Amino acid sequence: MSYPIFNSILFVDDDEISNLFNKIFIRKLNLNVQVDFVLNGREAIDLLSPSEEYPTILMPCLLLLDIKMPVMNGWQFLEAYEEHVSSEIRDKITIVMLTTSEDEKDIIRAVNDPNVTEFIQKPLSEKTIRGLVTKHLSNTEIDKIS
Repeated sequence: MSYPIFNSILFVDDDEISNLFNKIFIRKLNLNVQVDFVLNGREAIDLLSPSEEYPTILMPCLLLLDIKMPVMNGWQFLEAYEEHVSSEIRDKITIVMLTTSEDEKDIIRAVNDPNVTEFIQKPLSEKTIRGLVTKHLSNTEIDKIS
């Protein structure tokens, strides 16, 4: 089994148009990080948990998690994440929840989840992504941001 890759960002969002824009925004930042996109929480758990099918563990520095997705939504992901990912690995990953929801219950639930660092309304902008990267990634990963 390979060692975890921590120099990365993982977007967990089923909105492929948003993912396309987010790819463009990330490219403009010219970061020295790997960026991956998955369409639901199940795919993210598969990447974060070692198995025969996925022998290399991906442990992003920053995980941007949508709430409403098919197969496994953001809340279900957080439950599986707590169960399948060790606390020493979880301590190294910053999770930011993304949503179009304005439901106060979602905001309260996200704020009270110990694995969620921040709650942001979608859609993301280039400025928002730049701010998240600057705030949550180490200086060596963002040296190229102008």
